[in-house]
Amino acid sequence: MHQALYRKWRPRVFDDVYGQEHITSILKYETQNNKFSHAYLFCGSRGTGKTTCAKILAKAVNCEASVNGSPCNKCQSCLSIDSGAATDVLEMDAASNNGVENIRDIRDEVVYTPSSLKYRVYIVDEVHMLSGSAFNALLKTLEEPPSHVVFILATTELHKLPATIISRCQRFDFRRIATDVLMKRLSYIAEREGIEADDAALRAIAKLAQGGMRDAISLLELCAGNRVRITEALVNTTVGSGGKANVIKTVEAVSGADYDTVFGVVDEVVRSSMDITVFWQELLSFYRDMLVLKTTASADKYLDLTDSEKETLGRTAGLFTKETLLAHCRMLDDALYTMQKAGTVKRIVAEMTLIKMSDPALDFEADSLASRISRLEVALASGNIASVKSTAQKVSPAEENTAAKIKTAPQSAVKKEEAKQSAVNLPRSKPSAKQVRGWTEIAERAVGSDGYLLSFLKFARAFITSEGKVCVRFSSDFAMERISEANIKGTICSVINVELQSSFAENDIYYEVSSELGEDTADDLASFEE
Repeated sequence: MHQALYRKWRPRVFDDVYGQEHITSILKYETQNNKFSHAYLFCGSRGTGKTTCAKILAKAVNCEASVNGSPCNKCQSCLSIDSGAATDVLEMDAASNNGVENIRDIRDEVVYTPSSLKYRVYIVDEVHMLSGSAFNALLKTLEEPPSHVVFILATTELHKLPATIISRCQRFDFRRIATDVLMKRLSYIAEREGIEADDAALRAIAKLAQGGMRDAISLLELCAGNRVRITEALVNTTVGSGGKANVIKTVEAVSGADYDTVFGVVDEVVRSSMDITVFWQELLSFYRDMLVLKTTASADKYLDLTDSEKETLGRTAGLFTKETLLAHCRMLDDALYTMQKAGTVKRIVAEMTLIKMSDPALDFEADSLASRISRLEVALASGNIASVKSTAQKVSPAEENTAAKIKTAPQSAVKKEEAKQSAVNLPRSKPSAKQVRGWTEIAERAVGSDGYLLSFLKFARAFITSEGKVCVRFSSDFAMERISEANIKGTICSVINVELQSSFAENDIYYEVSSELGEDTADDLASFEE
């Protein structure tokens, strides 16, 4: 019967565990010096070696002739554990055996000495799946087990474990394995199995595995199914990926608002039976890399790229501002979540999202608005306003029809239209005052619990004048007199300074009465916002 490669090449000694040297070195020392703990907790993402290290450790503590802390794999104890005949090593899947009765069985068994080995070892995989009552039943046994018992708990979701369980174990965090380390292991296995593979293909497989050795080996076996040389194109075809070229083409099309290319790429992905979700994840990952390159001076520490890939990434990242990249990442992430629940409408979700990314005016989220503002700031700094107008202002069909009607209208109508436009486009005068925002909150803090004064002050309005003064406008003389009599100008000044992070003096505050407070305020606001 065929055995899967990830099982065939599962490490049998600590030295064969790739990418987890910070853990295997400690385990080797503890077993070599007979100083191992009574309970271990192995946590980390899938396929990083948790169960493998647990099995190696179970053999190492029982090995009759260990070699540098690793099992010899030749003695009777090692052979019996490998064959599954050792009744003193019990591996339990907590996902399907998560009841309190399963833990009670273990609690009743630990009192008995091992039948054939030196230690009784319990490996509990996916321990976070245990029920609350099962955890409670495990607590006392885990804290003070008999001297001949070793517990090894493994989990991918550490946050679901009670703190009382974690504190009773020696904890080891398994890291995601680096791409270069995965490539080295894949190359070794491919050579032993007679599989021909390009370095670029192995790198693509290692990246797709996202730090998981088991996923990388399984993908290698999948790509080798046709017994032809594994190339990067074959890897992309096998996993349903659009490839890096399609990703870059999409990013450039979004930058240039090239809608034909956007629809063409999505159509190509769908027609070639590729998985559009996989392509979308690659696109999101590429945007993440651009954001890293754009925001940090030490991008090499966080990017796993070749020199040519980094050069391409730098060129595409230069097409966007940081604000735009953040807005696009948010849109891509939202779309990915929708695709995972959308089923048959993934194509529509992808097309709509890419169109919104191509034209910022179609998205009204806060980060998209920040992206548009950043583009304007860049244009203002460079003096290139015309290019912003040409890209930011899209002429709608209604506007085109209006322009056509004006062209074909009689000359008198044209003159009337020009006069109307001239009236609309007259430059407005520069505002003389800027309204203080949040005045109601400022008034409440200034008068405290005095409801009488608050009734006068909160209906006033405050403005910062061009001379750097603060003008508080009241709707009537009576309201202004009541506030003046209260002598709270200093308090108002202090609250304004705290709220606005300013440094006004008490003499900078003055009162006045405006009979048209609402209209003045509206005019000032409109002028200031424009």
